[in-house]
Amino acid sequence: MSNKCGDGVVGGKGGGGIQQPSGQTNRVPPLSNPGNSTINAGAGGIVGIGATSPNAGSDLASLFECPVCFDYVLPPILQCHAGHLVCSNCRPKLTCCPTCRGQLGGNIRNLAMEKVASTVLFPCKYSSGGCGITLLHTEKVEHEETCEFRPYSCPCPGSSCKWQGGLEQVMAHLMQIHKSITTLQGEDIVFLATDINLPGAVDWVMMQSCFGHHFMLVLEKQEKFDGHQQFFAIVQLIGTRKQAENFAYRLELNGHRRRLTWEATPRSIHEGVSSAILNSDCLVFDTSIAQLFADNGNLGINVTISMC
Repeated sequence: MSNKCGDGVVGGKGGGGIQQPSGQTNRVPPLSNPGNSTINAGAGGIVGIGATSPNAGSDLASLFECPVCFDYVLPPILQCHAGHLVCSNCRPKLTCCPTCRGQLGGNIRNLAMEKVASTVLFPCKYSSGGCGITLLHTEKVEHEETCEFRPYSCPCPGSSCKWQGGLEQVMAHLMQIHKSITTLQGEDIVFLATDINLPGAVDWVMMQSCFGHHFMLVLEKQEKFDGHQQFFAIVQLIGTRKQAENFAYRLELNGHRRRLTWEATPRSIHEGVSSAILNSDCLVFDTSIAQLFADNGNLGINVTISMC
């Protein structure tokens, strides 16, 4: 997928068209190919009788710590011939037991420890980041996939950037690594995507800053079937899902006595845009619709952010 992030047109709405500052035109070209070297763009407790101490659960959980990565050894639990445990992620990488240096041997299950594990509340893997939730091992993985304290990934769609960090580091990362992404100020701006007729899958990205928050505007073109192309436009907040619930956004295409509008709550960058695009939970239109609103291969989208 070729990706573009870059400049945008500053402007408000007036007469249903795109207003630009006099003598200035900032455009959002498609993002460069990600294949290139440069991208533009709480203590737990034990369930049941016997949890007489608030530390009982955490003491039990510590018995399941992997001696290699210090994550938890969860069912199915395998042991060496001497009974030592190692997690399923580390075991394939080892030739001997990290505790006794004995042979790991075959897949020897420790059914007693598995039974104990089913009663222990384990802390979330992001407890060091502030998550105080403890869960049964059967609930742990599902929670951690959406935990609000998990690291944030680079929100640039389709890019090969593998950066991860805290929420407070996201904007600094974008400004330092993805320098060509333009940030426009104000709650009512125009996002002008250039060269929308480029072949293949393409992304356009820009930032909008208002109400003390930063929003990422994404226009993505995808190749569907038999050469059929679709555009997906969406807004995501550089913030948490709870913060995103305080805002609404409106995307609007205007031109030739026509108007196409989409209103929704912005998604948190923790959620990303992939699932929204997959479920068409965004502004969706095909190339024929795009041509109705485009001007010389450029498409202007009016973007309005409001507080709920």
